[in-house]
Amino acid sequence: MTRKEQKEMRQKQIMFKALELFVTKGYAETKISDIAEALGISVGLLFHYYESKEKLYMELVQMGVEGTKNSEKTTFDDPVAYFEKILDGLLSAAHETPWVCQMFALMAQAQRPGIPEEIRQLAMTVDQIRFSSVLIEQGQKLGTIREGDPMALSNAFWCCVQGLMEYHAAVPDMPLPETEWIVDIIRKK
Repeated sequence: MTRKEQKEMRQKQIMFKALELFVTKGYAETKISDIAEALGISVGLLFHYYESKEKLYMELVQMGVEGTKNSEKTTFDDPVAYFEKILDGLLSAAHETPWVCQMFALMAQAQRPGIPEEIRQLAMTVDQIRFSSVLIEQGQKLGTIREGDPMALSNAFWCCVQGLMEYHAAVPDMPLPETEWIVDIIRKK
């Protein structure tokens, strides 16, 4: 393994351990020393990778923002297919990689007061509900999505997903639902 690969591997270890601690303890209660101790490294080594807790948190939030942008680039023929594809991917990832659920929890935490304002504003740029409401409106015109306020339907869908992911982060053994159960929130029957 090259020195660059070792550095990248260590950086990922730090990020995922920090993500876990930020989600379980909260931003304010997580200290750099907690992260270093959990990894079995010195605080000095951790500062070699991240100059502050705020910078580390910012990088995690940026990762969450980028992940959301990827879902908005997904192509679809029918809005229902978009929601099925996105949710299939999220539920599969939740089974395979616990950090995906933790990221949902972190992004929700990052939007609350008490987080450094620059980070909070970055987290607030994620507006999956508004983006999805446009797709829901298109699906209503096609007759594949139930009638109702598109923002309210989008909110119901994404709040369900958010709750599932956050709960699964806290209780990983809890079984996750089938994709169609959640998509049925918006699907016209």
